[in-house]
Amino acid sequence: MAKVYQFLADGFEDIEAWAPVDILRRGGVEVITVSIMGCEFVESAHGVTVKADTTFEAAGDFSDADMLLLPGGMPGATNLRDHEQLAEVLLHQHQQGKRIGAICAAPMVLGGLGILKGKQATCYPGFEGFLTGAEYTADLVTEDGNITTGEGPAAALPYGYKILSYFREEEAVEAIETGMRYWHLINA
Repeated sequence: MAKVYQFLADGFEDIEAWAPVDILRRGGVEVITVSIMGCEFVESAHGVTVKADTTFEAAGDFSDADMLLLPGGMPGATNLRDHEQLAEVLLHQHQQGKRIGAICAAPMVLGGLGILKGKQATCYPGFEGFLTGAEYTADLVTEDGNITTGEGPAAALPYGYKILSYFREEEAVEAIETGMRYWHLINA
């Protein structure tokens, strides 16, 4: 079974964190939410306190990760950016050629680490300057090699389905999209 870790920091954007987690878990992918705040409780950008599955310190070395995810939101993305051990984990994941996803403001974390050099990427409008070395696409979702980026809150569903497509066959992804009424929304 595929294993995905989603990192949470105070100030994360609610829908950008939970839509991909929901979609992946519906698809049978193991997703572990990880607080980088030194305790399991994390407060979203909109004041919702949640309990992560584990803390960064208790999670291990993340070497079993098939993908690492970073939700956006402010100051969540800057809190992720400023966590030195997370930076090391992201760089190692990238050096191994393994998947990383970031949405909204969070691609700035990858840009600051040099992970986006020579890649196409998207982010929330106004954060393009933080995508160091990347070609900004302004698309809802951009995939380039092992990196997947999403534009912002409205991209949370297509971003989640794109990520699910890495671990499940097309028919399974389409069944979840249909069951969640995604195509009804898109075609409305």
